[in-house]
Amino acid sequence: MESPQYLNIQNLKVTVFQAYLFWENIDKNLQNISLRLSGGVREKTDLIVLPEMFNTGFTMKAEELAEEMDGKTMQWLANTAKTYDCVVTGSLIIKENDKYYNRMVWMLPTGEYQHYDKHHLFGLGDEDETFNAGNEQLIVELKGWKIRLAICYDLRFPVWLRNKNAEYDILLLVASWPDKRSAHWRTLIHARAVENQCYVIGVNRVGHDGNQIYHSGHSMCIDPYGNTVYYKPEDEDLYTFSINYPDLEKVRRQFPFLKDADDFTLS
Repeated sequence: MESPQYLNIQNLKVTVFQAYLFWENIDKNLQNISLRLSGGVREKTDLIVLPEMFNTGFTMKAEELAEEMDGKTMQWLANTAKTYDCVVTGSLIIKENDKYYNRMVWMLPTGEYQHYDKHHLFGLGDEDETFNAGNEQLIVELKGWKIRLAICYDLRFPVWLRNKNAEYDILLLVASWPDKRSAHWRTLIHARAVENQCYVIGVNRVGHDGNQIYHSGHSMCIDPYGNTVYYKPEDEDLYTFSINYPDLEKVRRQFPFLKDADDFTLS
């Protein structure tokens, strides 16, 4: 008897870096992340995840700090992915065709990449006045896993993230989410995992930014049951964990809720 296809999908090893970010200092952030990875990634991993705007902090100084797609941070991403022979992802400020984007880059060790531009721009922080919104959803694949990319404020919008027809297995979210709304972050990540019957991995930053807004981390991985695989408040943390596909398949087989979901089309 032929084995179910899901049994051929390997466990995924994920390394998350809940980083302290140096405000608007690209060189210092890249140096610090490189140093921490060199001392902290002691085993082979499949994916390294960095926070939103990992090279600058969540700043609106796009004209001053934006890079193009051949800039130093893209080169750093390519070199880091090659060094650790894994995918590296996080978001940064990109200038393209005289427009600015909060862009999440999915960098392969070969130097090839895909990207997702943040769709929901944070009006309370004037992000909508500084950046252009992306309108394309993106699902990438790694070792048989289908992974939906999202950035911070996207978390609040379940229609945008709805897992129609079980099209993805992991919702991967990078963020710069402030401590004063950390209860929302924790609640919404659990909700997205349960309602979409997927793993949700949310990677936040820690520390004060240049606007004296405090970030308390609470990076986490929640499984489709709503159970915690990984969770870290407050401190900078570099941590590797594994998730497995049979557990995901079991949830969907025992509780086939996704097939009863409302059908809709985003315009």
